[in-house]
Amino acid sequence: MRNFWTYLKTKDFRFHILGAIGTVVAVIFIAYLSLGYYTRHGDGIPVPQLKGLTVERATAMLEEQGFQYKIDSVYVQDQPPGTILEQDPDAGTKVKENRTIYLTMVTTQAPPVNLPDLEQSTYREAVAILSNTGLKVGDTTYRSDIARDRVLEVRFGGQVIKTGQKLPKGSVVDLVLGDGAGANEVDIPDLLNQDLDAARFAIRGAGLSIGNITYEGSITDSTNLVVVRQFPMRTDSTAKTSIGTRVNLTVTQGKSTNEPQPQQQPEQQQP
Repeated sequence: MRNFWTYLKTKDFRFHILGAIGTVVAVIFIAYLSLGYYTRHGDGIPVPQLKGLTVERATAMLEEQGFQYKIDSVYVQDQPPGTILEQDPDAGTKVKENRTIYLTMVTTQAPPVNLPDLEQSTYREAVAILSNTGLKVGDTTYRSDIARDRVLEVRFGGQVIKTGQKLPKGSVVDLVLGDGAGANEVDIPDLLNQDLDAARFAIRGAGLSIGNITYEGSITDSTNLVVVRQFPMRTDSTAKTSIGTRVNLTVTQGKSTNEPQPQQQPEQQQP
């Protein structure tokens, strides 16, 4: 042990330790210079601006400058198909020749999506659901129904479509909504040839009100009147009206029930 400590104080030890340190430093320095030369640090080609270009123009520019490229596609609404949406590395970044540039372009074909279940949805709910699915709302029409602003039908290209049917993403669908008038409408009763009392009873029973009563012809018995015209009148195109609508009637004298009936002659017996 004493000899070891004595050796550490000699010139030979100091010479060897300094030589070892110098060798390590020289190796590190040479490696640093060699790495910079090998990688050509600070020397490179700037990546061109490719976003917004067509895929044909973008790939042609990369090939001219000696770059490799890989293309991925994604569907984005309201973006022109076939254009570059993203690039990696970004424009202006200096990279080595033959570097692979990754491009993302807008696909030319929209992926299919399923029509969501919109039954019993309100208009606002339907718009949100369709937007999350990647569909858009076009025209809206209304149809008589008790539920106001509820979705009754979904149409695409003029045809009724059902839940789960596949549509191209970004498609525009039309909605048929309830107008909320169904609960306020009733059937128009047919009152023609009914006596006035029966017509009044039918009008009140339907939730309507009695309007003007016009008398036609000579009236001799006010208890025996028959309806000959009404307004509104039930037709093939108009079968309902709003609750409380006034029904106007035109009546005329009914046939008397007190007129003597012709007597039937007895049949003569054959001799």
